Amino acid sequence: MTDWNFGLIFKANAKKAPNRPAQIHTGVTQTWGVLHQRSNALAADILAAGLGHQSKVSCYLYNSPEYLETMYAAFLAGCAPINTNYRYGAEEIVYLFDNADAEAVVFHGVFAEMIDSIRARLPKVKRWYMVADSVTTVPSWALSYADIASRAVPDVEPKTPLSGDDLLLLYTGGTTGMPKGVMWRQDDLYNVLGSGGNAPAGIAPVDNLDQLLERLNPEVAGLRTLVACPLMHGTGQFMALNTLAGGGCLVTLSNRSFDVPALWQTVQDSAANIIVIVGQAFAGPMLEELDAHPGKYNLSSVVMIASSGVMWQHENKEGLLVHMPTTIMFDSLGSSEAVGLGGSTSVKGAAQKTAQFSLGPNCVVFAENGERVQPGSSQTGVVAVGGPIPLGYYKDEAKSAQTFRIFEGRRWSVPGDWAEVNADGSVHLLGRGSVCINTGGEKVFPEEVEEAMKTHPAVRDAVAVGLADKRFGETICGVVEFESQQSVSFEELNAHVKKSLAAYKAPRNMVVVSTIGRAANGKVDYKRLKELAASSIGPS
Repeated sequence: MTDWNFGLIFKANAKKAPNRPAQIHTGVTQTWGVLHQRSNALAADILAAGLGHQSKVSCYLYNSPEYLETMYAAFLAGCAPINTNYRYGAEEIVYLFDNADAEAVVFHGVFAEMIDSIRARLPKVKRWYMVADSVTTVPSWALSYADIASRAVPDVEPKTPLSGDDLLLLYTGGTTGMPKGVMWRQDDLYNVLGSGGNAPAGIAPVDNLDQLLERLNPEVAGLRTLVACPLMHGTGQFMALNTLAGGGCLVTLSNRSFDVPALWQTVQDSAANIIVIVGQAFAGPMLEELDAHPGKYNLSSVVMIASSGVMWQHENKEGLLVHMPTTIMFDSLGSSEAVGLGGSTSVKGAAQKTAQFSLGPNCVVFAENGERVQPGSSQTGVVAVGGPIPLGYYKDEAKSAQTFRIFEGRRWSVPGDWAEVNADGSVHLLGRGSVCINTGGEKVFPEEVEEAMKTHPAVRDAVAVGLADKRFGETICGVVEFESQQSVSFEELNAHVKKSLAAYKAPRNMVVVSTIGRAANGKVDYKRLKELAASSIGPS
């Protein structure tokens, strides 16, 4: 079996099919040959700056061609790329770069002023590379990314040969604590992504690089994947890497906020085959645009919409399938630490219910005593995945021990999702234990209540939080965002939830907000919304 390394895979693709499309951004196509030339030039400068084997290179960028060029350059140099959340403030950036031991940072010009205010606190950084955007003047302490990437230099040969042990660091978190870096061996990551295979599309994995290259026809355009979510998050980044590893083409949007008409227009213009989103925060507005303008866009090229990380409503999938009847809706259960927990595939006439997933081949649900949860037992447990999993969190043994646990004598990744196992072996996802609400001695997972609230036609989005209560310990409060020009009373929403859930799971209070304020990865800041609800409702 091949010891997979993304640098070696991408380089082989570029050599065999230099004229094949690799990236499309703002309607401009970049070939594999150009992608390799620019990434190799950056890798050469990174090595010239003194970075060594597995030095860390930060991608502090919006979605753009430079994002994947930077990752590819890091791979070629034998360095480890790290993602950076562009929504972070100065203190979070200092923490992340210091924690990750970042030695090179590629950043968009809009961040130059903030970086200048903190760079004295980051002495480990040897190189700052600025990508011009609305800010075009490169500060004296940085280098012009465009100048570096335009150089023509021989292929780099790092002192330590590239291997599958080389790392990719994916930083995750931020709403429940400071971010932590998930350490993925590149060989493990590529294997868990399918080793060149795609089960929903019926494509078998490969055993070695030669087999992978046999599938690459230089004369034919490859799979085109439009990543609508940020590449700084695992869902977008991993799907992009998998697409490029197969010699395909990554399509990214020019807008830095979610523009639904622009998304559908880009799908049409680029003839995208796969659209990558993160749950309902993306899928809801996408369906609204199609409902409002039926037939406006040519979506015949799309074979799949793939989502991961956040629940995706059954009703939304059915609605999208009305407009795209031949498209597969693939809902993946996974996280930065645990890829391949499970999946749900919906097609026209058979849209899977919300939160119903088939377990992945290396996935098990364990009870708190370490025994497997039996199908149909109504017992709850934590979802765990084995096989290729991360080494742990970078420089954090305590958090690594909490997530990467030993069951049945082997190591598993247990990101914190709780579930029940249905009689047919599929799982019903309940939610994260970290935000579980304990009301009157009963455990209630917010996601379960949220999905019930969101099935009401007047509710656009909703979050369930626990508020302190003298009698019950906690009571459930629904934080609700209504559809435009619509609303319902608390009594009506409460009754609606009770139609599908036990009475004790129904909210006892409701707070209305103009927007839930989800991040680009679809996640919500439960702490912020809990504080907002508590201040609105008052003590009980």
